Amino acid sequence: MGNSDLKIEKEIEQTDINSLRTDMISINAHQIRTSLSSIKWIIEMFLNEDVGKLSTEQENLMRKAKESNDRALEIVSELLMANKTTDITEKKYCFSEVNISEVIESSIFDFTGEAHARGIEIIFLKQASALPNVRADKEKLRVVIENLLENAIKYSNMHGKIFIATKEESGFVEISVKDTGIGISEEGKGKIFDKFYRDENAQKKEPVGSGIGLFTARKIIENHGGKVWFESKKDEGTTLFLTLPVST
Repeated sequence: MGNSDLKIEKEIEQTDINSLRTDMISINAHQIRTSLSSIKWIIEMFLNEDVGKLSTEQENLMRKAKESNDRALEIVSELLMANKTTDITEKKYCFSEVNISEVIESSIFDFTGEAHARGIEIIFLKQASALPNVRADKEKLRVVIENLLENAIKYSNMHGKIFIATKEESGFVEISVKDTGIGISEEGKGKIFDKFYRDENAQKKEPVGSGIGLFTARKIIENHGGKVWFESKKDEGTTLFLTLPVST
């Protein structure tokens, strides 16, 4: 093997390492942000005295905790923004048998504080019979479920409801996340999965956003051999559907 061949081989190896590193940063940063968001809303529940009155000392400590948590959220958001141009959806997948109900329940738990703070109820409509495991990359699948839950909470109205349902059909498990929020505009229905696109309704409700959540979710699910689609009516809510192949 000549020097040029060795150089090319080293460049390829370094590219693979960089891609893996970028993938890990994106996924881990997303999960950290979700956990920090949950902590934020729990702290605010205490500060709003939703769980009882605080002493002056307790309130001061909670405010300091909130300030530290907010700073950490800003750092993680900046990290995600700096990394967003690299498409994690095309990186290596580690497939295994995954219990989708456990992933959903874990994700719901992470968003309990935020949902409670907005007066939103998350209802998991589990089917009576146990679902088969799906063939999936568990961490990337968690990113998808968390994206859908985050959007459903963010774009729901106060005291709304979010319904998550699962069912098995023709060798696939179908998951749906239904909210009672603002819905998608007619113009946005053809662009909602485009990278960096944010619907006008979403921008009015939440001015800050990257517009990569649904793009990422669709690409990850398609790389699993599944598909993603939606049903939506303006001011009535949106239901996101996704399918994943059953593990054989």
